[in-house]
Amino acid sequence: MATRGAAAEGSHMAIKSAELEREAKRWKNLLGLVRRKKPVVGGSPHRVVHRENKWSLLRYEHPDGAAPAFRTPVLLVPSLINRHYVLDLAPQQSMVEDLVRRGHDVFVIDWGTPGREDRYISFDDVCDRAIARALRVASSFGQSGKAHLLGYCMGGTLTVIHTAVHPERVATLTALAAPVVFNDEGLLSQWVRSPGFDVNVMVDTFGLVPWQLMQPAFQLLRPTLNLWKAVQLVDKAWDDEFLDSFLAVETWGNDNVSLPGEFYRRYIDELYRGDALAKGGFLLSGRDARMENITTPVMAITFEHDNIVPWKSAATLLDRVKSEDKVHLHQPGGHVGAVVSKKASQRLWPKLSGFWQSHD
Repeated sequence: MATRGAAAEGSHMAIKSAELEREAKRWKNLLGLVRRKKPVVGGSPHRVVHRENKWSLLRYEHPDGAAPAFRTPVLLVPSLINRHYVLDLAPQQSMVEDLVRRGHDVFVIDWGTPGREDRYISFDDVCDRAIARALRVASSFGQSGKAHLLGYCMGGTLTVIHTAVHPERVATLTALAAPVVFNDEGLLSQWVRSPGFDVNVMVDTFGLVPWQLMQPAFQLLRPTLNLWKAVQLVDKAWDDEFLDSFLAVETWGNDNVSLPGEFYRRYIDELYRGDALAKGGFLLSGRDARMENITTPVMAITFEHDNIVPWKSAATLLDRVKSEDKVHLHQPGGHVGAVVSKKASQRLWPKLSGFWQSHD
């Protein structure tokens, strides 16, 4: 009995010691937060293979100069509102890094930073001409003359519209948390359709739509988000891996981009307010951009707790396309966390790679 008691006391002391050590580490990290080395974001090795005005096309390098394992390249199209490196956030937290490691030839559009001289860049300039050129360059590195096309969030809406008009270079289409129905119950949709939101006054006044006006709208979708993040930070500050990941996401989340006014005007008027893509009346450079035109293999990825793109408004894509080969991947998580977290490396990224491998 004495031996058991001593063992139990020793175990208790070990647990107590670990708790004290963790508490000391927590406060050390919190007090040193302002001096903590900033995380390296968007650091995967790459080179620019095409540049036009402010946007550029990045091709990611394989370790030791190895050739890609698959014949069809992958082109990733992010939203214009946030920086492209959400797809290459940080080591061990990078979709790009994972896909390159699996042997894919990965390209990403970096939309850059528009200046006031870009206020008249139109929806067609971006969705038709820029994506077409990126596809043409990316597909030229493969063997099939095509590329797997993935669009994330607004980038997904753009790739759906582009594929509906220009399917010739699209091997497969993946819509990652991409809205195609805008007249939904989401708060963003309701706010944009309210009479007090005058997109014409905003565009005519500013030219570029300032990120300082757009960012608070996303924060208001979850008014308690900053409080929740503060609680998470204090609770897990002892964990260096968590802390580095947290700071990387915060770096990206606060690195916002203003939008060309004419692009934004049509995006709001015809897609959000008119729901023209869902209703079948949207035109790209004068050509009918109906989802029913799409026959290429399609995968739609939705997230259960996505407060920016309600998952049903993204899943509708599969009901509308005429593709015989289509997949719906619905996963837990939110709009960003489910894409860049450690869980994404187990749940999402292998599914993407598997889908493209099966169509290589």
